Amino acid sequence: MRLRYTLLVLATAALLPGAAHLESELLLPDNLELVNTTAEKDTFKGKSGVKIAISAAAAARAAARRAGAKKGGKKGGPPNFAALEASRLEVLALPKIEEFSSGTIEVDLAGSPAPGATGGARGFIGVAFRVQADKKTYDAYYLRPTNGRADDQERRNHSAQYIHHPHAPWFKSRAETPSKYEAYVDIRPDEWIHVKITVDGEKSRLYINGNDQPTLVVNDLHSGADGKGAVALWLESSTVARYANLKVTHR
Repeated sequence: MRLRYTLLVLATAALLPGAAHLESELLLPDNLELVNTTAEKDTFKGKSGVKIAISAAAAARAAARRAGAKKGGKKGGPPNFAALEASRLEVLALPKIEEFSSGTIEVDLAGSPAPGATGGARGFIGVAFRVQADKKTYDAYYLRPTNGRADDQERRNHSAQYIHHPHAPWFKSRAETPSKYEAYVDIRPDEWIHVKITVDGEKSRLYINGNDQPTLVVNDLHSGADGKGAVALWLESSTVARYANLKVTHR
């Protein structure tokens, strides 16, 4: 029988097997390790949580790196996704809890393109897990909220995504295993979306908005059956992200 209790004060307290970290305390800005981000307490459409965006200094670095990557491509040619990926900055906020291997992660999230974002911005927002100390190696699920009701079926089919950074970014998976790690889901920007991620060794499932059936089924997590690491709130630099009601249960 699983033991559950509410973490009231110390977000870093050790937990017994099967116990859960519960909600609001994990999302206080002081309880987050920020990687190229800013965090502030926020209430959005009736839910209290945290608002996260890329920091000004990181945004300037990211813009310079993207510009350098674009210069390396052929003028008028298709985007060089590998170069752009290499120039990308990780934008994460990590709750101060112990390592996560298998269990369940639940959170409410809302994402939208930041003011001034380019036409390719989708409001990319999600959750990373088994994050390593370099803050660059992890599994993650993320959503593209502006794709959910796009008037273009191909864009709709790319609403939800599994990635493993840095070895299996989205464009590599899309080219090598089309549709295996992506799916459609009915979502919208600037609307709360309930995300539930289950992890059991190499197997994982992504559930959206309380649906009994998963949106994405992944049976080969790239971190492996024994992978473990931190949990992180994940966003792309062009996104303004909001999170509420984070719950992490360890198995």
